[in-house]
Amino acid sequence: MTKYILASFLVVASVQASDLKDIFRAIGQVESGNRDNAPWGDGGKSRGRYQIQKDYHTDSRVPGNYARVTNKEYAERVMIGYWKRYCPDALRKGDAQTLARVHNGGPAGHKKSATLGYWNKVNAVLKKIEKAKNVKGVKKSKK
Repeated sequence: MTKYILASFLVVASVQASDLKDIFRAIGQVESGNRDNAPWGDGGKSRGRYQIQKDYHTDSRVPGNYARVTNKEYAERVMIGYWKRYCPDALRKGDAQTLARVHNGGPAGHKKSATLGYWNKVNAVLKKIEKAKNVKGVKKSKK
């Protein structure tokens, strides 16, 4: 029984990790075309592939210099820290809509109608990612 529970947990954990990777990719695509050295957005207030602002960085409670948000891995740690603070249930569940809307609209972003357009863009990219995975899976199974 213990082995079964452990195996079930590992499957769920790997699905969530995969989903989070896709969420990062989709948000990055919408924010900057996934370019780490993207031009500063929001009138110079946002940096990096995920267009992270200084207050977002501070709120994430991730140690380090704000200038490091131009590094993909560091920026993703910042986003996870922010989500752990403001939407931990969504992070645990891999709730892409809530994660994207909080990223875009702040701690209560998932409740703001102003973030729905952003979510629609992120969701469209997620659908393309999923479609590409399905196509690759079909090609692999034909071999």
